[in-house]
Amino acid sequence: MTAQKPSSMLAASFLVVALLAAAGASAQIKRTPVLTADVAAPGQQAVVVRGEIDGGVLAPRHTHPGDEISYVLEGEVELLIDGEPPRLVKAGEAFVVLAGKVHGARNPGTAPLRFVGVYVVDKSKPLATPAK
Repeated sequence: MTAQKPSSMLAASFLVVALLAAAGASAQIKRTPVLTADVAAPGQQAVVVRGEIDGGVLAPRHTHPGDEISYVLEGEVELLIDGEPPRLVKAGEAFVVLAGKVHGARNPGTAPLRFVGVYVVDKSKPLATPAK
């Protein structure tokens, strides 16, 4: 496994922040890159982030070019995956969003949601793409 330069990690993080900023949520949603590294599958990479969403904030609908695996550290999140009923995920629980699934997330509480997200994605594509 080859770790990539911090500039690659920042680029991935800035992309997600730019996506969220387009929806007016940049001041209330934070993602901090932890690691970007190659994985065994050719053309794929893992991107690990620490994230925080303020209470009452909605992360806009988007997709990823690979699977998202996230673990909730503090707070709770209402996971909004197209075609599925909303699902509440609490601290100590995890969730998976499959590649290409349109989804968003909302912090229904007043305290910040804190999570760790791992994305195993096609490295030739943006980490996140706004949903139409």
